[in-house]
Amino acid sequence: MYATCARLAIVHPEIFRFLLHLHEARPSLPAILAIVAFVSRAYLLICRGSRHGLGKTWVIYGSSQLLALAAMASLIAHAVLLSKLSSGYSTASMMGAALQIVAWFLVITLNHFESEYEIRASPFIFCYSFVSMVASAILVRTMHDTMQSSQDYFKAFVLFLAFNCAHLVVESWPRGQTSVQKKSDASKYDKANFFSRITFNFMQSVVSLGYKRPLLQADIASLMPKHMHAEFSYQRLSSKWNVNKEKHARKGTQPSLLMTILLSFNSQWIPIMIIRVLTSVMTYVSPQLLNSLLGFIQSYASSNEADHEPVSLGIILAFGLFFSSILVTFLNAQLTAATVYLGIEVRTALMSMIYRKALRLSNDAKQKSTAGEITNHMSVDAERWAMSLASIPTAVSVPIEVAIAVWMLYELIGWSIFIGLATVVIMLPVHAKLSTYFTTFRVAKMKAMDGRLRLVNEVLGGMKIVRLYNWEDSFKEKIGVVRRNEVKILRQFGTIFAFVGLVFMSTPLVITLVSLAVFATRGGPNFGPGDVNPQTIFVSISLFGLLSRPISAMTSTMSQVTSITVATARIQKFLLAEELDETIIEREAENGQEDGRAVVEIKDGVFAWCPEHAPIETEKQKRIREKEEAKKQKEAKAKALKTGKPAPTKKEEAKVDYSPTLTNVNLSVAKGSLTAIVGRVGQGKSSLLGALIGEMYKHQGTVRICGRVAYAAQQAWIVNATLKDNITFGLEFDQEKYDSIVAASGLLPDIDMLPAGDMTEIGERGITLSGGQKQRVSLARAAYQDADVYLLDDPLSAVDAHVDQHLWQNLIGPRGLLKDKTRLLVTHGIHHLEQVDQIVVLKDGEISEQGRYDDLMDAGNGFYQLIDEYSINSRKNRKKKSENSDAIEGEEKEEEEKSDASSQKGDEKVTEKATEKVTVASKKDDKAAELIAAEKMVMGRVSWGIYGIYLRAASYRNSFTGVILFIIMQACQVGTNLWLEHWTGIPDANRRSPAVFLGVYAAIVAVYMFLNFAVTYVFMVWIGVRATTRLHDDLLSSILRLPMSFYDTTPLGRIVNRFSTDIFATDNTLPWGFMSTFMYGVSVLATIIVLAATTPIFLVMIPPLGVAFFFVQVYYLRSSRALKRIDSTSRSPVYQHFTETLVGVSTIRAMGVDGRFINENEKKSSVSANAFFTYQMVACWLQVRLETLGATIILTASLFSVLDRKSLNPGMVGLALSYALTITKDITFLVRTYCELQNQLVSVERIDEYLRKNPEAPATLPSDNELPENWPQEGRIEFKNYSTRYRQGLDLVVKNISFTVQPAEKVGICGRTGAGKSSLTLALFRIIEAANSHLAKASHNGADQDTVGPKVTETAELEKVEIEEEGGSIWIDGVDISTVGLSRLREHLAIIPQDPTLFAGTIRENLDPFDELQDADLWEALERAHLKEHIVSLSGGLSFMIAQGGDNFSVGQRSLICLARALLRKSKILVLDEATAAVDVETDELIQRTIRQEFKDRTILTIAHRIKTIMDSDKILVLEKGRVEEFESPQTLVQRPDSLFFKLAQQAGEIKESDN
Repeated sequence: MYATCARLAIVHPEIFRFLLHLHEARPSLPAILAIVAFVSRAYLLICRGSRHGLGKTWVIYGSSQLLALAAMASLIAHAVLLSKLSSGYSTASMMGAALQIVAWFLVITLNHFESEYEIRASPFIFCYSFVSMVASAILVRTMHDTMQSSQDYFKAFVLFLAFNCAHLVVESWPRGQTSVQKKSDASKYDKANFFSRITFNFMQSVVSLGYKRPLLQADIASLMPKHMHAEFSYQRLSSKWNVNKEKHARKGTQPSLLMTILLSFNSQWIPIMIIRVLTSVMTYVSPQLLNSLLGFIQSYASSNEADHEPVSLGIILAFGLFFSSILVTFLNAQLTAATVYLGIEVRTALMSMIYRKALRLSNDAKQKSTAGEITNHMSVDAERWAMSLASIPTAVSVPIEVAIAVWMLYELIGWSIFIGLATVVIMLPVHAKLSTYFTTFRVAKMKAMDGRLRLVNEVLGGMKIVRLYNWEDSFKEKIGVVRRNEVKILRQFGTIFAFVGLVFMSTPLVITLVSLAVFATRGGPNFGPGDVNPQTIFVSISLFGLLSRPISAMTSTMSQVTSITVATARIQKFLLAEELDETIIEREAENGQEDGRAVVEIKDGVFAWCPEHAPIETEKQKRIREKEEAKKQKEAKAKALKTGKPAPTKKEEAKVDYSPTLTNVNLSVAKGSLTAIVGRVGQGKSSLLGALIGEMYKHQGTVRICGRVAYAAQQAWIVNATLKDNITFGLEFDQEKYDSIVAASGLLPDIDMLPAGDMTEIGERGITLSGGQKQRVSLARAAYQDADVYLLDDPLSAVDAHVDQHLWQNLIGPRGLLKDKTRLLVTHGIHHLEQVDQIVVLKDGEISEQGRYDDLMDAGNGFYQLIDEYSINSRKNRKKKSENSDAIEGEEKEEEEKSDASSQKGDEKVTEKATEKVTVASKKDDKAAELIAAEKMVMGRVSWGIYGIYLRAASYRNSFTGVILFIIMQACQVGTNLWLEHWTGIPDANRRSPAVFLGVYAAIVAVYMFLNFAVTYVFMVWIGVRATTRLHDDLLSSILRLPMSFYDTTPLGRIVNRFSTDIFATDNTLPWGFMSTFMYGVSVLATIIVLAATTPIFLVMIPPLGVAFFFVQVYYLRSSRALKRIDSTSRSPVYQHFTETLVGVSTIRAMGVDGRFINENEKKSSVSANAFFTYQMVACWLQVRLETLGATIILTASLFSVLDRKSLNPGMVGLALSYALTITKDITFLVRTYCELQNQLVSVERIDEYLRKNPEAPATLPSDNELPENWPQEGRIEFKNYSTRYRQGLDLVVKNISFTVQPAEKVGICGRTGAGKSSLTLALFRIIEAANSHLAKASHNGADQDTVGPKVTETAELEKVEIEEEGGSIWIDGVDISTVGLSRLREHLAIIPQDPTLFAGTIRENLDPFDELQDADLWEALERAHLKEHIVSLSGGLSFMIAQGGDNFSVGQRSLICLARALLRKSKILVLDEATAAVDVETDELIQRTIRQEFKDRTILTIAHRIKTIMDSDKILVLEKGRVEEFESPQTLVQRPDSLFFKLAQQAGEIKESDN
């Protein structure tokens, strides 16, 4: 170089001087750009920034400023010395120096402002320092080569370069340990400087910690930048979406959610697209350098040394390949990071929008979107953006990459490339058709998954009912039908995917074959044969390889873009669903003034649960619906044919009844009054409260409410939290207020019994509490809200008479805690009606009567007849009132005082002991308080056993076949290149016809294409579908057989996560993960073999490179596994909270606490997003380091080729280097796909956890065959010293009870709430086993394997439990039921459960899920249950669709359907667990009459809080604290005033009062 410059200076001095000035002016452009950027940045900081006030880190700040000042001084010295040159100086040189001086002065200035406003180094200063260093280094080299190194100005400039380098080091230095960053609460990402971000060094501490020990959630807190948090991303997207909706609403069109997302984040799309294009362009620099390097090697094939290129050129080209690979690495990593950032923002924004929408859905929209479908939108659809967003910029870059490759290939092989491309054009219609198939299958798959998750959600939510009715097999088959359809779609999708893989993966080879064939035969001058030499062939192969990337990427890109489009369309449909009209209720603030106006007022109200008119169906929607109906009919016929049943007739379309539920409603409620709402079942009592909280459609009239509303639903909604948190419900804790409410709600004895007092977690849906306890917690929550208006939907039906009296006197009634509040109470009890201010009687959806008690009695209408017939003391009380109201008032006071004293003696202790009890409860063991523990990660690597589980599910034969096919396929791929190397290595004189070589090449390509299809089909269909089918079926079977204690301690969201996220992984990602790992593994192995065969000296580098790769992989994998598990476990709380919200949405809306729930959702979503962000950033950390190591392979292979240039065959060098260029990506993808595979196998690991849990007792036993066919024949029940508990380690709930029920005897069971009544029935059905029995121990799962904490702790806790004898036994007709299979036992018992659960489906399916009975039998059962008239009025009759959870039936109607179920089951034993608590007394009487008639020869156990229900029983069993207190006939017990039953009956008004 030096000699060249010297010759140029002598021969062409003018050209030399011009080039020198041009070099000297190089730093000017960066300086100009920097000046503009620095000034703009300083302006923005001053005008829009805010000072952090955390001070400065003077060591770093001072060093940076001093070095910048020194650099500027060096530049000034350089300029001064330059100006003193005797020969003069160029304007360009001086201008460049001046601009640099100004730029470095601004560096000092901007650095000052950055330190004031930001806590990290300025990216602007870093970038300028780096660019300045590179430009200056080039200039120094040029000055040196042009013989200026002896000049003083050169020395000054070298000094500037040294200061510049030192300044860059300081700017790159991490500041994590500085005092400024330690004081700041910014995220780790926000604290990272530019260098740390581009190298992902800010993740180093996480990776290092993960290598030392398993990472925990707390280790990665606050890593994600704030703008990715849910609240910020939601605001950004929702604001645009709302504007878009309004804009399109005016036009009458639908807005596009996809376009809204793209436009909302346009500022992030721009840099993503720029980086994507730069990456694509830079990728093609390597083939150009390879072309030059092969030209360098080829030059040494000549015997003339003058033709040999200088060695320095070869070394420069080798390093050029290295640095171009490094640059592409950093660009790719930044692209990945940028798409992750954007994907997370879109994901969190969509999740927040879905959550908010779910809180605003109208009743009609709720019926159309089931809980499973809505959860799917959040867990799968929104997730698509985070997982697949990178495919969108790839779709943009594919044409660019193809265009560049084609241009370069044209330069090499001329017009022949266009013949090859013609094959791509010909295949475009195939691509388009495959894309259509992709979309169709994606939609079908997601729809099938929605249906499956809906069923799974329902079954899990009603698992107790499923067990009691022995319906596990029925629901397993129902889910199985949907799953089989889903698997069928998966199999079709796998087949299509194999064809897609064949088309896209083989397209590059076909292009190569066609192009080279044309080039070899007609590609030369005058359409003669082309020059087939190693340089042309292997550079072409390298380019074809790069061309194959975008073409091959089209497969996954098309799949991913399709999945995003489908997912977004599904979310869009949900977001455009109908919302509640919040304007239907006129809400006014309570101002405390007594102006005489009604607090609650309805005028001329007409309300319905559905819209006024049917939605308008377009022709397209009609065609789609008819097509789906025809498909369902076809599937039903096929199923019937398979099972040997007659083909079902086509079902008539059920007509929706759009008539109103409530009509002509006029209601006025005065402030501070107590209004009772009464009426028969299904008359509209709950609907009236629904109208007041805005849940119903208002067709006409006005509704006005003054003040805040508190609501207690008929079915108490309990949050998965402590009892205390359920009561305070997000409000500030007030000890005095809390104590008074807990006492008034009668919860003090219950709190005292709980293992950790009021800090006990009461579990999802309140599973640890009885029905009465849940209702009182719900009442206490409402009372704690301190609202103005209280809407109480039949809260007294779930409690016994004793607690009923206590709640009335202390909380709800005229002298209760809420006496000054406005209360509307729905009730079926008639014994409190005399004390209310107003009674509203509903009949057929209208208010038939309303007024005060005396006025309605005097009117002598329906209300009078009800009271006269069913209230024992009504006449006597009215007579006393008419004689002397004053005397009665005094008597009532005296009676009330007595009642107070008898109903809760604890009231005397409330002031003394309330605080004490709560305090004591709060101090109990924290471990006892924890019911639902946090989901944990299994620590350490995914064991080989998990691989074995998956491969066993897929079958070892299929797996072995796939691996062998992969090896053969890769051998074919290498064979194509070896054949080309052989072709180019033959001298022209010895070459055969091109047709021979091309024929062999074509044959190898054909075999490769066939193997490609076979491999994809084997992995996606044989392996993938088989494995996921078995894993899902095993999981479902296991879940349906786990004991109920498992559901008590496991949130449904966690179980659903297995069926959604984890099964989705086994369906879709795991087969592709295995295939990718094998593909890249075999490819890397083949590359190493080729490199070793070509340049044997390369084998020396394999050990150190292998160790380096292994260390990085192990170093990364430990953290990656833990982070993937954290990512998985952090999703469960989001879905759990979401599911919980969907159940209690009416309560949330009514009480106006949706803002707090939204905040909780955002926090959980942000925690989940942070886990995903960390996992992805660690992957980028790996990518940078792995690809940098991979680049060393390219450097090593290139240098060895240069140094051994004389002895190497140019063809083999071309082959080796073409493979070396791909190994960087291949190794990176191998490690990443292997690590990703390990992480995906976490899903199998999580599924396997539930497969390994202990099931309940066997469903069938050999001894079942020895029982009589019609067992039990008599119905005799014996409890012998029986004790039980809900789970091992808990206190006994039933304690050593013994009693016998004779055949056909009717036994009424009563007792205080929580006395053990329902536990007795659960024991009879063996939902819980006898304490300490071998069955109880065998089905115990201990601490959930999904929870944090060693099992040693649990063992220690169990050891503290008092050692007891085995818990006795239960005998039915002389048979110990523990020796009977659960299925045989439960199918021969009948029960009407406490919670009347219905499942989505027809009425017929709810009554007869096994399809064993005739319709006539079903109608007869409904008639006896007094529900036939209502069912006949419904469109479709027995085919009427029940909404999810039975929401389109009242609770009382649901109870009657459950009664019909029991009537259909011909069993000698019937259990009624609060079966009529939710019905009115008149219907209760009719039901009891039916039971007496229909079950007169059967044994009946009736649990009831309504004493009247069991007064005609043969015997009464009174339980108290799990023990039998009394067991005699009711006639005997009512004769004993000291008996508990006498007191309960007296409090319920069922014992006639004396005249005295």
